[in-house]
Amino acid sequence: MNSSTKKLTFLCVSTFFKGNDFMQACKEAGNTVYLLTAKKLENREWVRDSIDEFFFVEENEHGSYDMHNVVAGLAYVMRSRPIDRIVALDDFDVEKAAMLRESFRIPGMGQTTSRYFRDKLAMRTKAAEAGIRVPGFSALFNDAAITEFIQTHPGPWMIKPRSEASATGIKKLHTDSELWDAINSLGDKRHEYLVEQYKPGNVFHIDSLSFNGRVIFSWSSQYIAPPFDVAHGGGIFRSVTVPFDSAEWHALETLTVDVLKAFGMKHSASHTEVIRCHDDGQYYFLETSSRVGGAHLSDMVEAASGINLWKEWAHMETAVARGEDYKLPRPQRNYSGIIISLARQEWPDHAVFQDAEVVWRMNQEYHVGCVVRSESRERVLALLESYAERIRNDFHASAPAPDKSVH
Repeated sequence: MNSSTKKLTFLCVSTFFKGNDFMQACKEAGNTVYLLTAKKLENREWVRDSIDEFFFVEENEHGSYDMHNVVAGLAYVMRSRPIDRIVALDDFDVEKAAMLRESFRIPGMGQTTSRYFRDKLAMRTKAAEAGIRVPGFSALFNDAAITEFIQTHPGPWMIKPRSEASATGIKKLHTDSELWDAINSLGDKRHEYLVEQYKPGNVFHIDSLSFNGRVIFSWSSQYIAPPFDVAHGGGIFRSVTVPFDSAEWHALETLTVDVLKAFGMKHSASHTEVIRCHDDGQYYFLETSSRVGGAHLSDMVEAASGINLWKEWAHMETAVARGEDYKLPRPQRNYSGIIISLARQEWPDHAVFQDAEVVWRMNQEYHVGCVVRSESRERVLALLESYAERIRNDFHASAPAPDKSVH
């Protein structure tokens, strides 16, 4: 059997309910698909016709897996069912998948490289070494180093968990005493955090695909309100495509290519965040990941470009495993925007989103939102503003930012 016809087995790892499009495309490509996920997600709406076998893991009291048991269980499985590739479908699975690959010598991203896509301290250190502009930062290992950081980087500051996702666990501090109180409150866990100088500015996300170490697709969008402000201020989540061929579009694309090259990205989807500082107009790298962006941003990207990041990622992974070439479909060029909010109602009435530009509607309890598409960016922005006003009046609810990320 030659490489192009070999039937491959993919083990997908997902701590949260996501990745159906990836697994469906993977199965349609002729692969065997296994899913390793949490036992509590057993009854979710997985694409069961595309999944050959499930492996459920009981989480411990902290919501994590006992990876020793996972390795032992997978070793037993592999006695009779070889596994060719392991794919992490969520941020929290990147390190798990890397550990499993190294344990069983399966090709793909190893533990050292995976740290650049999970550990915010590793990201900033590596980016700075590569000459990529980052906000001033410091580990929380040493008191003298922290004191020097405070003296050389005026506040406010952000304390961030090194390995959480989205805006989870981030705190903004304005005075030296507030910062030290926050650091001391972390106790024995302070080494799991970092401190970063706060840079006020516009925050962007660049959703991309890399193949053979080269970025073959890059799509830039701007958060209308930064994720931190939404999570901690009870705002309404919105994002819109950056103007095509603008200086901003090209600057964001260039920075993303530089980051992914420096971090050793080979084959994956990526979600990268960048801030353009109001004070100096410069672009600063914030963080990246080796997965499809959350909060339904992939639906927004697909609406504008016609590129389904999950499906194309599956096609790429299959091509790499078979030693084949991969060609990205030609992207379209429309503008799109997304708006999402917590809702007071369990199942809000989405009838308010009736404009012809609406191409996707939220279908999740206690959430309301949609994606719009148009050839005009101004039309997208006008719709998002109009819908934000309706949501504020009729649906909007807010909740404290979670201590642990929920997807």
